[in-house]
Amino acid sequence: MDGCSWLCPICQTNRKCPGDGAERDAPMGAIYFQATSMPGCENQCAIMRYTFNNDNHYFSGNRCEKVFSNKGSHADKGINTYDKKLELLFDRSADIPQPLFTIGIPRILNMYEEYPFWHTLFTACGIQVQLSAPSTFSKYETAAGMVMSDNICFPAKLVHSHIRNLTLQNVNRIFMPFVVFEKKDKQQQNSYNCPIVSGYSEVIKSVQEENIPIDAPTITFKDEALLYKQCYEYLKSLGIRDEVCKNAFSRALQEQYAFEEKIAAYNQEVLNEGREKHKLIILLAGRPYHSDPLIQHKVSDMIAAMGVYVITDDIVRQQEISLEKTHYLSQWAFTNRILKATKWAAMQEGDIQYMQMTSFGCGPDAFLIDEVRNLLKRYGKNLTLLKIDDVNNIGSIKLRVRSLVESLNFSLKHSQAKDPEPFVSTAPFTKKDKKKKILAPFFTPFISPLIPSIMKVAGYEMETLPLSDTASCDWGLKYSNNEVCYPATLIVGDIVKAFKSGRYDPANTCVAITQTGGQCRASNYISLIKKALIENGYTNTPVVSLAFGSGIENEQSGFKVNWLKVLPIILASVLYSDCIAKFYYAAVVREKERGQAARLRDLYLDTAQPIIQKNKPEDLLSYLYLAARDFNKICEQRSCHKVGIVGEIFLKFNPFAQKDVTSWLINQKIEVIPPLISDFFMQGFVNLKVRQNQHLQRKLTPDFVIDWLYKKVQKQINKVNEIGKNFNYFTPFESIFEKAEKAKQVISPGTQFGEGWLISGEILSFASQGVNHVISLQPFGCIANHIVEKGIEKRIKSLCPQMNILSLDFDSSVSDVNITNRLLLFIDNINN
Repeated sequence: MDGCSWLCPICQTNRKCPGDGAERDAPMGAIYFQATSMPGCENQCAIMRYTFNNDNHYFSGNRCEKVFSNKGSHADKGINTYDKKLELLFDRSADIPQPLFTIGIPRILNMYEEYPFWHTLFTACGIQVQLSAPSTFSKYETAAGMVMSDNICFPAKLVHSHIRNLTLQNVNRIFMPFVVFEKKDKQQQNSYNCPIVSGYSEVIKSVQEENIPIDAPTITFKDEALLYKQCYEYLKSLGIRDEVCKNAFSRALQEQYAFEEKIAAYNQEVLNEGREKHKLIILLAGRPYHSDPLIQHKVSDMIAAMGVYVITDDIVRQQEISLEKTHYLSQWAFTNRILKATKWAAMQEGDIQYMQMTSFGCGPDAFLIDEVRNLLKRYGKNLTLLKIDDVNNIGSIKLRVRSLVESLNFSLKHSQAKDPEPFVSTAPFTKKDKKKKILAPFFTPFISPLIPSIMKVAGYEMETLPLSDTASCDWGLKYSNNEVCYPATLIVGDIVKAFKSGRYDPANTCVAITQTGGQCRASNYISLIKKALIENGYTNTPVVSLAFGSGIENEQSGFKVNWLKVLPIILASVLYSDCIAKFYYAAVVREKERGQAARLRDLYLDTAQPIIQKNKPEDLLSYLYLAARDFNKICEQRSCHKVGIVGEIFLKFNPFAQKDVTSWLINQKIEVIPPLISDFFMQGFVNLKVRQNQHLQRKLTPDFVIDWLYKKVQKQINKVNEIGKNFNYFTPFESIFEKAEKAKQVISPGTQFGEGWLISGEILSFASQGVNHVISLQPFGCIANHIVEKGIEKRIKSLCPQMNILSLDFDSSVSDVNITNRLLLFIDNINN
C-alpha cells in the first residue's frame, strides 16, 4: 500500500506467521506479519503489517485517516497557524542548574493563554518548571473517574489526567492559578474567565488524593499593579527574595507581551501569504485551550491538509474592534476575543471565512454562538460551528468541513465584502418612558409581591408577572438558545407570553431584569430578552437593567433611582420577607388546620405593601411582632425532620422552576429550612473585603465606610432576630461573616461566581445546627455549579460525614417522575 510506504523503515525483520490470532486473521496468501505502532501522532496506535509473496503489504487494525485513507493529496497543503501557536507557547527551555524546587504546571485551560508568563516568572526565580505531557486519550481515560460532573466540558475533564501526569513525575508542587480576570480591552465591559477556567483548582483540591500541594493564588491580569502584588505575595510565600520577585515579574510580563505580538504577527504573515497565493483562508476560532490537538481532534490539521490557510482568533489581539452594536454583554475575555474575530472576519472579502470550535457544555457559548451567527449574517456570511467533546470519532465533522471547503473554493472568485445590514435593537429607556408600566418576571412568592411597592418608592410603576407555567417554557425555548440555563428560558418565556396575551401594549410598556455583573451567565439575560422582543416585532419596548454598582452599561439614560432614598426600605422588605418565610416553613408542617400558614403568609405580605409604599422601614419590621404571635397560634407542638435548601438563586426560590420541591417536602411533613434572599445581598460585604485583600480590585472606598455600613445593616438584622424570638420555632439569621469562615474550610472565598462560597457556607451552617439533610437545586449545565457545589461535595462530606446531599438539576424537559423518585430515596434515608 503506497500510502503507507513510509512505515517500512520502522518494521523489524519479518517473521513467518505462527499459529496464533494474527495468522487466523491474516489475509489469504500473506506469509509474513509484523506487529508495530503508528508513529503519526502521540497516540501510537497498534497496527499489523502483512507481507505477501509479491512483496505487497496490507495493514490492519488502523483507524488513521491521516495515513491510510484518501486525504486529498491532490491539493497543496495549507498552513496551520495552531502549530506555530503551540510552539510559541510551550517550546521553552526548562533546565535550571541548581533549582530551588520543581513546580508542575498542567497543560490545561488558560495555560494556553499565559504559560509564557508563568514559565518565565518561575524560571527567573530559580524554580524548575515541569510542564505536563501533551494530552492523549489514553491518559484522559485513566483519570476520567475523578470527574465530579458528567456534563462538564471536555477541557475540564481533561485536567485530571494532566494533574496525574505531574504527580507521576514527582514534582514538589502543582500550580493552578485562580485567574479571575484576563487582560481587558478598553472597549469591553469586563474580562472575566468563565467559572471553570477560574476555579477548577477547587475541584482538583477536593478530589486529589496525593499529598502534593496544589497552589492556586488568586490572579488578575486586568491590572498590572495588582498582578504584581499577587505574584509578589505568592513568591514570598515560597521563600523568594524581594529583588528577585521584582526582576522575575518584569521579565514575565515582557515574555507574555512578546508571545502575544509574535502570534498576532504570524497570523498576519499567513494571511498575507494566503492572499498573495489566492488561497481560501479560514479563521478557526475557539478558546485558547482549543489549541490542544486532542481537544480539537486536529481539526486545524485536517483543514490545512485541504490546501486551506488556517488562522486563529489571535489575529485581532492588537486591533481595536468595537462590539458596541451587538446583543451581547462583553464580560468574558475569551468570548470577547472570539466575537472580535467574528466581526473582523465578517468585514473581510470572501477569501476569508469563519469557523468556530465549541465544547459541549460550554456555558458562555450558549449566548455567544447566536450573536456570532447574527453578526456574520448581517455581513452576508455563514457560521460553521464545530461542536467537539471527548468522542474520538469526528467523521461527521470532517465530512462537513470537506464539503464546506469545496463549496467555498468554488465560489471564492465571486465573493466580495458587502455592506452590513443595519443593527436592530430595542428602544432605549429615556425620560419620556418614565411613566410607562415596567414588567418584571416572577421570582419568589415572598419578595415578588413586594417589588411593585418598592419600585413605587423609586418613582416607577412596576408589575410582577405571574408565576411561570409550561407555556413559559414553550415560548422561552422558541425564542432563546435551547442550551441557555433554565432560568433564562423561563424569564424570556414569561415576557414573550405576557405580550402575546394582548394584556400589554408594547409601545407603552417596558421590561426590567436584574444584573449582577459577575462571572455567571445571568448578566447576559438582558441580551436574550432584547433579541426575543425584536424577533416578535416589539422593537419599541425598552429593556431596563436593575444593576446597583455593577458597572454594566445599558441604554437607559431616563432610568434614575435615588438609592439613598430607596435602600432602607429595600433592606427592611428583604428582611421582612425572609422572616415571614422562616415563620411560614416552620409553621406549615405544624399547623392545626390545613391552609392556616398559607393564609397568614399572604395576609402579612399584603399588609406590608401599603407600608412599603409610604417608605416606613421601622413600621414594616414592627409588624413581625404580630406575625410571630399569629403563627404561634396556629402551631401544635411537633418534632419534624429538617431539610435545608441551597442552590442557584432562581431555582431555590421559584416554585415552578424547581417543580415545587419545597411543597412536596411539606406534604411529607418535613420542615424546610428556606433559603434567604438577605444572604445573597449580605455576601457582598464579605466579597468586597476578599477582593481587596486578594488584590482583585483597588480600594476605592475606605474600610471604615464599609464597616460603618455593615454595622448599620447588621443592626437591622439583630433587631429582626430579637423580634423573631417571639415565634416558638424561629431560627435566627446567622452572621454572613460566620458563614464565610465556615466556607473557607472547603472553598476559596475568592470563588464568587454563581452562588460562590455561599453554598458551602450554608451547608456547613446547617450541619452546625444539626440539619444533616440538604437538597441543592441547580439549572442543568450550570457552569458555576460544577465548581461551587458538585465540585467540592467530596470535601464537604469529608468534614461532615453525616451530611446527606441530594443534587437536583432542572431544565424544561426534566421528568416529574425522575425528580419524585430521587426525592423518595432521599427521604427514605432521612426516615432510616
